[in-house]
Amino acid sequence: MPDKRMEVARGVREPETVAAVQPREIRIHVNGEWRSFRLESDLSPATTLSYVLREKLGFTGLKVSCDEGACGACTVIQDGKAVLSCMVLAVEADGHDVLTIEGLPQDDPVVVAFAEQCEPGYGTAMQCGYCTPGFVMTARALLNENPTPTLAEVKDALAGNICRCGCYAGIAQAVLRAAEKMKARRSGT
Repeated sequence: MPDKRMEVARGVREPETVAAVQPREIRIHVNGEWRSFRLESDLSPATTLSYVLREKLGFTGLKVSCDEGACGACTVIQDGKAVLSCMVLAVEADGHDVLTIEGLPQDDPVVVAFAEQCEPGYGTAMQCGYCTPGFVMTARALLNENPTPTLAEVKDALAGNICRCGCYAGIAQAVLRAAEKMKARRSGT
């Protein structure tokens, strides 16, 4: 039998010890409001952020499509960065700021640019709309970090999102238009 002191020194813990270390209350700042959950009664340590947002809080704008972190449909912004909420445990979001598409104002330049995008040569940014919230949140995080991206930077940032309808050209164009709209807002024009 292995020496217990060696297991502790290597960071190996028995299951009871791990459960005792985890917080009993989880607090997540969602769309400007603190939300609290109790471990074991409200959620388990394995509950994903996407489940909490959709099923516990009703923020159904984010979609859970692949549930494997491969499609981008469940993208939200956590502490300013785009994250795949199906790959984040709720306990990992404890104490963090999370923004869903419902937390964006209706006149957000990214939302408006996606809604307006429909021009020859690029097409629409939305067809069925299932992927749209994920693309909008990914674009919003990009533009928060880089307000004047190039087309190549937009394509790179959106590479983790999948659109089954194939609206990629329109989506990229919408992100570039959103950048223009944000620039105009900053300059007051």
